[in-house]
Amino acid sequence: MSAATPGRLGHLLRWLGLTLVVLLGLQLLVLLAAWNWSEEAYRQLLIDRLVTQSPMALVGLLLMLFGIRLDSPGAHRTPLAWVAGVLAILLAIANIVAVPVTISGDRALADQADQQLAARQGQLAMARTQLANPEAIDQFVEQAEQAGQLPGNASPEEKRKLVKQVMERQLQQADDQLKQQQRARDLTVNQRRIGGTGTAVVLAIAFVLVALVALV
Repeated sequence: MSAATPGRLGHLLRWLGLTLVVLLGLQLLVLLAAWNWSEEAYRQLLIDRLVTQSPMALVGLLLMLFGIRLDSPGAHRTPLAWVAGVLAILLAIANIVAVPVTISGDRALADQADQQLAARQGQLAMARTQLANPEAIDQFVEQAEQAGQLPGNASPEEKRKLVKQVMERQLQQADDQLKQQQRARDLTVNQRRIGGTGTAVVLAIAFVLVALVALV
């Protein structure tokens, strides 16, 4: 009974490991069936799926190797070990290829966010210029009067002052929102850099080590 236990455990580990690797293959197969590498969005989706799901395959390969060692402690380079080693090499290559793709995607995302922030900064600068322009203030006062937003008994100077106060509050709110967007942009770019590029590099190294264990 006890002698058969390691064999059953090894068999279970091999199948569990193979199942995890197959799951990664199925998830990638769905995207590979709609191959469109020329499209940036498709490349990023494929690479993101590869990087986020590769740890599952890494665990699967390790379980396969543990199962092999339990079944055949003294055996080396069994057929299943060759399969695990070749799969590890392929996944290492895939993650190495993912590194420049993720870097390119991060740069494109950062450029897009910078353009949006620059547009908002230009709008704020234009609004501040209008705030310093007496003619523009008079136009805003006239619009506010037509909308009934100013007290009728206020003097022209008081009306200008009220309009300026409203515009300054709006500019301050817009400036605060811009700063929040800048922080969100930095957080998103750093998160993608660490979670995408950094993870791909670590996974590539891990798969190379697994391949060495399986084949050497």
